[in-house]
Amino acid sequence: MKDDFPFLLGCNGRGAQASSADRPVSLEEHSIDEQFRLVKEAGVFDYFDRLPLRSNQGEYEKAMQKYDLPVHTCSWFYMLGRDEALLHDNLKICQEVGAKCHNIMTFTHHADGHVLTDDEIMDHYLDAYDVGMGLGVEPSFELHVNMWTESFARVTPIAKRIMARGIPFNYTMDYSHVIFKIGDAEELDVSECREAVEAGEMELDPFAEGSLCQEWLDLGIVKWTQLRTVGPNQPKNRWHLNEDGSYGRGIQYPIVPPGPGEWHSPWHAYMVEPSKEAIRRALRYHVTRADSPLRYITTEMINLPDYALNAKYNLFEQNVEAARFIRRAWEEVKALHAAGLVA
Repeated sequence: MKDDFPFLLGCNGRGAQASSADRPVSLEEHSIDEQFRLVKEAGVFDYFDRLPLRSNQGEYEKAMQKYDLPVHTCSWFYMLGRDEALLHDNLKICQEVGAKCHNIMTFTHHADGHVLTDDEIMDHYLDAYDVGMGLGVEPSFELHVNMWTESFARVTPIAKRIMARGIPFNYTMDYSHVIFKIGDAEELDVSECREAVEAGEMELDPFAEGSLCQEWLDLGIVKWTQLRTVGPNQPKNRWHLNEDGSYGRGIQYPIVPPGPGEWHSPWHAYMVEPSKEAIRRALRYHVTRADSPLRYITTEMINLPDYALNAKYNLFEQNVEAARFIRRAWEEVKALHAAGLVA
């Protein structure tokens, strides 16, 4: 942590590269060493956020030492009925590299095809908690598309049931996965919430009081928040076609203007304001709550098909700008709190 910044600010490893243009997802433009160098020399990050594989763990450990840049958090995705052993081993990898929090994305469907029940999700969390805490690694379940948390209404009841057992529910709030759905009926249907939103029973806009963003913060569950700027009902990723001929979902909008020809759509500054407000809300919550669990913030401008695959703007520069915004926002929130304007 730098100066009077009470969080650890990391860069997602997928964003530590120049661009994602014309290149398979599986390939990295830069070596692990080069990615660590970029993040270190930017001067705005406290750590590198990515889970090493067993096959490249040695390269990570060498780069961590060379650049004096730790890995505090790691993320991976899992399917129940298939990946339980993988989760346990990844928690061990976290321990071995010194990471203290493992971000867990769990698919909506079990390996046998059924939608996970609340009880299955609870058992999954409790297993990850027992194994992780035994290793000194906290689990945190992420708000993410294609995962059970994409059904937004499920999060609070499951969190409350776990907390009722005296166990903290750690949540990674990437609010981009809510904001891009605002005004998009098809996406709201995927989240099983269109009727609730249209009836005013669920509020997605982070500027509004009573939003999901504020609800989750007020529960005291947000251990980690992420910044990937998106726009409400923004354009899909028109530079990536899926196998079925559809475009990538479009869950990334540059935080600063891309250069000519670097993106497929016009850019407007107001489109990224909801994403910035979600971060400000998290910071305002933290500054006013002595018991705030918020510990980690990461920037998440990345290169997967639903995000920025084939975009030509510089991914890393976007992540650096996101980190600069977060640090500025914290100074602004602190000043407003000192003046009695944040309560």
